[in-house]
Amino acid sequence: MTTEFQRPNIFAMTGYTPGEQSADPATIKLNTNENPYPPSPQVFDALQQFDAAHLRRYPNPTASDFRLAAAKLHGVAPEQIIATRGGDELLRLILTTFVDPGDSVAVAEPSYSLYPVLTAIQGGQLFDLGLTSDWRLAPDFVDRANKARCKVAFIVNPHAPSGALMDEASLRTIAEAFNGLILIDEAYVDFVSNAGHDLTQFAVKADNVVLLRTLSKGYGLAGLRFGYGIGHARLIEPMLTKTRDSYNLDAISQSLAVAAIQDQGYIEETRRQVIEARLELQVALGALGFEVAPSHANFVLATVPRSGPSALSIYQALKSKQILVRYFDQDRLRDKLRITVGTPEEQHQLIKALREILQRD
Repeated sequence: MTTEFQRPNIFAMTGYTPGEQSADPATIKLNTNENPYPPSPQVFDALQQFDAAHLRRYPNPTASDFRLAAAKLHGVAPEQIIATRGGDELLRLILTTFVDPGDSVAVAEPSYSLYPVLTAIQGGQLFDLGLTSDWRLAPDFVDRANKARCKVAFIVNPHAPSGALMDEASLRTIAEAFNGLILIDEAYVDFVSNAGHDLTQFAVKADNVVLLRTLSKGYGLAGLRFGYGIGHARLIEPMLTKTRDSYNLDAISQSLAVAAIQDQGYIEETRRQVIEARLELQVALGALGFEVAPSHANFVLATVPRSGPSALSIYQALKSKQILVRYFDQDRLRDKLRITVGTPEEQHQLIKALREILQRD
């Protein structure tokens, strides 16, 4: 196929590579950070009760029912909420609304691999700020970003792929000193051990911060593709009324998302189970000689034992046993595996397979 019609930046870029998706139901999937538990029973009820006759009409253009429910949950105003097609649409909106082609966008690599892709699509320049040895932002983060005239900084918190968490005080200091807009990607915030961690009021009062939330992880709805942003109304308004796709969220998705976000009791229970399973996974991997970074997400980043097979070899061996984990062929990650927290039985099968691969008793 001819490439002459592509924009030069599109022709030159590399697209996003998603995690493997197996069609075999026997495969244990611990590679894409999906919730091991199904969504709330209220989601199933809403799906069964949905009247398909409504599909002849366009859905609510701004997902107002969901925005009202999310605003009530977070104690903010509906105009401080935007609902999007997954968190990824919010990332794209941030770039298309606030970044001109040629502008610099700050990230701290390694991080979510969609950030560079969306930046390249927009024609922006990626500015890698790097991370310290314990996966923290470097002390000169803001100075370097400002000198590079970065328009936007993407900060994933808890960090992916390490699971490290930055506190509000640190983020507030960064926001006050940074000359651009900060998107704090909170895709995994529902699994933070500290139940008091909440950046919502900080975000809506700041004039350069937007929080990204998603129903894909904590709510067990990765297949629904529903996310939302929280921020000052002056930041939300242009995305909501100008750059957002028309009717970006279908009627079924909106109905199920409202049902999910209203059942906080169920979310809190599954959150508790995932946090407990995460600790058990960390302990079990440590007993096998892995070094496991402290995590506040629904995954752990494990450095493989020095005296055993490589991370790539272990990944391939697990795959041959129908267990998928994530291996990243990039700097700082080639000796590591990212492993999603699973059900107790899935984690039992994983540890059993690792003992066989490592030839441990």
